[in-house]
Amino acid sequence: MFTVIFGRPGCPYCVRANQIAEKLSRDRDDFEFRYIDMHEEGITKADLEKTVGAPVHTVPQIFVDEEHIGGCTEFEAYAHAKLGLYSND
Repeated sequence: MFTVIFGRPGCPYCVRANQIAEKLSRDRDDFEFRYIDMHEEGITKADLEKTVGAPVHTVPQIFVDEEHIGGCTEFEAYAHAKLGLYSND
């Protein structure tokens, strides 16, 4: 399972999404992720809209196995429901 997080510096939701992904990668053998700093990579929200297929108003934007999950709140709910996040805590 491969997750991509598109975020930007100084965004608390981006930091939280990255923390969740780091925890999942420690807890699961089948979870890998990449955090992409949109500012550093020159990626705009308009660029992401082409991939998402809908307007992008917030970051982070998160994809799991190329499926658009949404932002941090949706990712956390997805990870809890499908990936066992918090089940061992």
